[in-house]
Amino acid sequence: MLRASRDFESREHYRVFLRKLFDGLNAGRKTRLGEELKELRALPARRLDSSRPPIEVRVSQGSTIRVLGNTYSVDSRLIGERVTVKLFVEHLEVSCGQRCLHRIARLRGKGRHRIDYRHIIDHLVRKPGAFAHYRYREDLFPTHRFRLAYDLLYRRRPHRADKDYLRLLYLAARENEAAVDEALRYLIDAEGPVTPEAVEELVGAATKLPSVRDVRIDPVDLSRYDDLLCVRDMASSSRPPEEPSVEVTLP
Repeated sequence: MLRASRDFESREHYRVFLRKLFDGLNAGRKTRLGEELKELRALPARRLDSSRPPIEVRVSQGSTIRVLGNTYSVDSRLIGERVTVKLFVEHLEVSCGQRCLHRIARLRGKGRHRIDYRHIIDHLVRKPGAFAHYRYREDLFPTHRFRLAYDLLYRRRPHRADKDYLRLLYLAARENEAAVDEALRYLIDAEGPVTPEAVEELVGAATKLPSVRDVRIDPVDLSRYDDLLCVRDMASSSRPPEEPSVEVTLP
């Protein structure tokens, strides 16, 4: 309501907006605040812990853990291991032994899931048949272009679509997701064949791919219009003269 829009460029931009708002609201309260500060006692000797007590869970065969009714993926190398999960307000930390392995954004509510394809891609590549019936398959499309790529692969070779798509995910996990997404954008816009080989070649080239929407128009040579005028004049001079018209008056 104050700025006529709820869209902020970033969280830091939102913090700056709140800071300016609070400074303005508190400008007339400094005298009363000074009176209250005189009565406040000293702060505690140490900072209060902002997290809940750690919990221990076992990593399932699907490379996931269940925390407070929600499901999170972890590295497939942890399957069968017991890990310690420390919950904070906005994230949770997954540790094995004394080493923190994952820092994951915390889900709100229950019955939700957050699956990172990087955690399970090694497992899926070895068993591509499991992709078709994977419970959280929709989470394995990082962007809409990956979804379009899978649909195109399925139309072209349905029997190899799962295997070819997992190769794209494996390339994104091992190389660069943004580069793979850009390669898919180029191939889809150019209506070229989307294959793991074509994407891998574009990613390996490491060059900026042009957009099919970038239309280049050469400068117009205005002298061509002079040539057209000359042709018209020549045609006019070579045309035979018109016969004079005769007016006939009827009685």
